[in-house]
Amino acid sequence: MTISTIAASVIIFMLMVLSHEFGHFIVAKKSGVTVEEFSIGMGPKLKSWEHKGTNYSFRIFPIGGYVKMLGEEDKAEGEGSYHRKSLAKRISIILAGPIMNIILAILLFSIIFFIMGTPTTVIDTVKGDYPAALAGIKPGDRVVNIDGHRINSWDQLQSLVSTSQQEEIEISVDRNGIIHTYTVFPVTDSQTGQQVIGITPRAEKSVIGAIGLGVTRSFAVIGLMVTYLAELVMGKASAEDVVGAVGVIQLVNQAAKTGILNVMFLAAFLSLNLGVINLLPIPALDGGKMVFLLLEGLRGKPIDIEKEGLIHFIGFVFLIMLIIVITWKDISRFNLF
Repeated sequence: MTISTIAASVIIFMLMVLSHEFGHFIVAKKSGVTVEEFSIGMGPKLKSWEHKGTNYSFRIFPIGGYVKMLGEEDKAEGEGSYHRKSLAKRISIILAGPIMNIILAILLFSIIFFIMGTPTTVIDTVKGDYPAALAGIKPGDRVVNIDGHRINSWDQLQSLVSTSQQEEIEISVDRNGIIHTYTVFPVTDSQTGQQVIGITPRAEKSVIGAIGLGVTRSFAVIGLMVTYLAELVMGKASAEDVVGAVGVIQLVNQAAKTGILNVMFLAAFLSLNLGVINLLPIPALDGGKMVFLLLEGLRGKPIDIEKEGLIHFIGFVFLIMLIIVITWKDISRFNLF
């Protein structure tokens, strides 16, 4: 493992944790909650300082972090006590962490798409001996219609082609102001298994386009994650695809070999992963805390803070055991010893 891999891994973990905890922190501050400590990392302190009543610290292990709020884990009273705030404010504080992870992913994806350029509906290259070339489509053509569907984006174009199931499709293109229509028979790509016609898009640098793609790509990934988790619960997906911190470092190592954009893409994906996982209704996670807040809303009164704390502690122990199991599987999977 290279120094660049270690550095990239630390930066990615720090970015994910910092964005998540900053979400909790800033909304807690805006809600009038006294934040006693804002820590990035776990274990012994490397550096700490105090500012406006909050102790800020960096700890030795860059995995995890926390925001300690007055009255979150005890019955501390006072104007700045977490449990004295309204239900709406406490819900917003809990949700802010995962939301910041989503925002970070959108930002990273947007930067990636701006650097790469936003794909347009204008064709840049046409591969020889592929359906598009054989039909007569040429570079510079702008795709305007596929089977009666007006084409407004490259993603829409890809979707219509990939779902064609090798049936013929009618593609209309604008060539120098003249509309030409071709019958094209998509073929199956041997590597991806998707239907293709052998064209690539012309890209342009657009801030608005990059942000739009950043948003759509982020929510597309969230959709895939939710689907996978649902299938995992129903036994339709394998837990073998799950990786822990060790597995993430190996993925970072692979991404680092292929360039900074792949590292950024992985960081965005992992940030979304952290946000979605934290919303699961598991004690000790943000989703588990949300369950108690929703129950409070239904009951009209909060659940005893000591009982809630015990349940979260049990959940925390379970999560630690799960992390140990996943880490051991990572070590075995990647033959690290």
